[in-house]
Amino acid sequence: MPIPLRGDFDAAQLRAIARRTKDAAQTRRLLALAAAYDGASRTAAALIGGVTLQIVRDWVVKFNAHGPAGLIDRKPPGQPSRLDDTHRTALRAAIESGPISAIHGVVRWRLTDLCQWLWDEFQVSVAKPTLSRELRAMGYRKLSARPRHHAQAEGAIALFKTASPPCWTRSRARKASIPPT
Repeated sequence: MPIPLRGDFDAAQLRAIARRTKDAAQTRRLLALAAAYDGASRTAAALIGGVTLQIVRDWVVKFNAHGPAGLIDRKPPGQPSRLDDTHRTALRAAIESGPISAIHGVVRWRLTDLCQWLWDEFQVSVAKPTLSRELRAMGYRKLSARPRHHAQAEGAIALFKTASPPCWTRSRARKASIPPT
């Protein structure tokens, strides 16, 4: 036996809501349920919606629970974050203080180093892309200093940055070299 539709709506109301909505998927679902309110079979409603009977049943369950708003596609929640506020606070402190080369074995933090640090401290396994997203959400950006050679001369950069004279210059205006005829 099919799940009954809620009694506070009828087919005319669903069609009116479908006319006003801007979401095409919600409109299709509302029209399929309006046909079911009119007495059409769930198979006919599935044909109108272009789906299977199971999906029409899912629509009915969502509609009964949340009304017409339940038929709007929502972003799925996904997995919860592996890092909680304690982890983020400790991670922020570790980034701000920087690594200690004798203890951490690195001179600057990389994502792989921070992943390993999180595992060593909290036994939390986090992938590099996930940690990158977390750090970006915390307000950090990947910045790297411009490399500088250890034997670089002091004035070399300033000399290099001076503007060179243009190699293409306009030729001087020629004096009347062609005699008038």
